[in-house]
Amino acid sequence: MGDERREGTEPRKKHKFDWGWQTVLAAAALFWVLCSIFALQRFYNFFPTFVSFDQGIFNQVFWNSLHGRWFESSLSSSESSAVQLDNQLPEVFYRRLAQHFTPALLLWLPIYALFQSPAGLSLLQVTLMTAGGLVLYALARHYHPPQVSALIAVSYFCANAVIAPTLANFHDFSQIPLFVFGLLWAMEKRRWWLFWLLLGLTLVVREDAGVITFGVGFYMAASRRFLRAGVAVCVLSLGYMLLLTNWVMPLFAPDISRRFMVEQFGRFTDGQEASTLEVLWAMIRNPDQVLAEVVNPPGRTLSYVLAQWLPLAFVPVISLDAWLLTGFPLLKLLLQQDPTALSMHLRYAVSLVPGLFYGAILWWHKHPHWFRLRLRQFWLFCLGLALLLTIASNPNRALSVFIPDSIQPWVYTSPARQWEHAQAVRSLLRQIPDDASVTATGNIVAHLSSRREVLRYPGTRLINDDRKQIGVEYAVLDFWYPLRFSAAFPDEGRSFFGMTNRVLGWLRDGSFGLMDFQDGVALLRRGVPSSPEAAAAWNQFHQPLD
Repeated sequence: MGDERREGTEPRKKHKFDWGWQTVLAAAALFWVLCSIFALQRFYNFFPTFVSFDQGIFNQVFWNSLHGRWFESSLSSSESSAVQLDNQLPEVFYRRLAQHFTPALLLWLPIYALFQSPAGLSLLQVTLMTAGGLVLYALARHYHPPQVSALIAVSYFCANAVIAPTLANFHDFSQIPLFVFGLLWAMEKRRWWLFWLLLGLTLVVREDAGVITFGVGFYMAASRRFLRAGVAVCVLSLGYMLLLTNWVMPLFAPDISRRFMVEQFGRFTDGQEASTLEVLWAMIRNPDQVLAEVVNPPGRTLSYVLAQWLPLAFVPVISLDAWLLTGFPLLKLLLQQDPTALSMHLRYAVSLVPGLFYGAILWWHKHPHWFRLRLRQFWLFCLGLALLLTIASNPNRALSVFIPDSIQPWVYTSPARQWEHAQAVRSLLRQIPDDASVTATGNIVAHLSSRREVLRYPGTRLINDDRKQIGVEYAVLDFWYPLRFSAAFPDEGRSFFGMTNRVLGWLRDGSFGLMDFQDGVALLRRGVPSSPEAAAAWNQFHQPLD
């Protein structure tokens, strides 16, 4: 493998000073600072997002693992097939490995031990994504001078598929750019021990990360640069995914076949359960259906790939290498039934980033004269447009301190008002003991997830370590944000009135009593009478709305 080299590629001469590093380090520092500020302000202001719940799941997984309860999570249990399909209760000893196999998280456990906070996970995510951009620059320098390499790296830091997922709640795909760019760099430098190490780390990021490495192996073999190594990577990636999803993960719970494969790819199967082998075979037997799913809906598919290509001036469109690298990850996204699979704001978008940027590196290497023409100016224009569109989209509501959540009708919450509301929430959370069981709305649950017994509202019952069914002792429900958003988002209005009716039912039957009510946030405790002051504040809040 070590003697298989790209024709015309010579080892680069070492420069005493690489000014491109200075540019990239400045861009990386700006990216890290701004993303950290916006991610933390949203978290500490309890501002709701589509996947606020995920931050709580990952924090509880880290917290439990730190205490020797590896990958256990009552929050993740509430998403299991036993709860969702069989109406069983969540379990505090449920292991998330049944849903997503993520051993790579243990790499960051010593770092988590230093801060032990869900806010720290946001900083960890920003750091990992930033480090990925630095490795990308080193990879680009293998082929290009500082000017081109720096522009490629800056394009990474301006890409919607990088910024938006970085500003999302913590997710395991934040490790992908660092690991995959690293293994591609190791491949170019023929440092095969590092290549195979990073390949292994990428595979254990998540059970479907093998689709990304399969794409890398397919490129290595199809380009005939590293034929034997590429075939080995493909076989290892596919074999690992099949072994994991069909035999290893079911040892913890049957969630992969009963829920996730059916929900994501159920249109290809007829049963209530489906393994990855069954889904793959169904796709092979129905190529017409696969093709139809790839192109439909055409508008959404086209807008998604255009957004992915924009920061690189659409070079991946004409880069065969980029297609070889991203073909399989993109196919997976297009075939998923999940409506969020083609969202630029969530973790899935990151899966295409390494292949697109490495494909662009290789294209510019083959067409260096194009950089001296007007395409460079067009690239800068695309870069600015990509950044502008990303900001305007208010990714994961992280920019809601500046950008309204809706223009018609107008929905905007000023930073001062967000902070005032957050202060009210914090005053209620301080009244909950650290070891108490609790349920909370999605924007609050992450702040309470460093404990054994926690659920997301509307869950109120679970199975504890003694294998006994218990009801949570506390409930914290934020009515204020759903009420504000209800004018523009009907689902928020339904959520608001659903919570209101449920709380009224709790108060009528005495299952919970109001301990405190501030700024549209209710703190309830099981089996206690309501505080007269809290009850009066609650009535003053909801009765005009009735």
